[in-house]
Amino acid sequence: MGTYANMVLHKVLGTTFAAVKIAYTAMVWSLSKLDEINVLASEANWGWPEAVRYIFQPRGVNLMVAESAAEFVNIIGNRRIHTTIVDMDAEEADGLTMIKIIRMGYPLLPCILLTSAAGESLLGEALRLDVFSVIDKPVDMRVLREQLNRLFIKKYNSSVFSE
Repeated sequence: MGTYANMVLHKVLGTTFAAVKIAYTAMVWSLSKLDEINVLASEANWGWPEAVRYIFQPRGVNLMVAESAAEFVNIIGNRRIHTTIVDMDAEEADGLTMIKIIRMGYPLLPCILLTSAAGESLLGEALRLDVFSVIDKPVDMRVLREQLNRLFIKKYNSSVFSE
């Protein structure tokens, strides 16, 4: 029986509130229970993906690293990605260009931008592109974990990155 039919049935029985509460609880439970968590990051020439794996592995989070813009787009198109971590200083395509490409096909996908020069114009463009967070390099892993925790609680109702 469909959700609407269940609500009508429960309303007739005088238990509309209970039915809505049960439906809401089931929805929250399904959102907070992520079977597979995938984070996609751009390739970096400074070894941070290995450091990020230290945060991800104990939590069962898959870190995928794309070596090019084309590979980045291909992975997003073929896998469920929960967030991206993009390096502003990437050699092939800078982070803002990559986020513009992401926004064309996936406007709601959360993005975290890493940068060694967080100037006013970069922060303005990041705000315009709805970047979740801009983090200074060198990346403080505690700050990255805190931002991931904020993102996953807000977007997925999941505390997978909590301490």
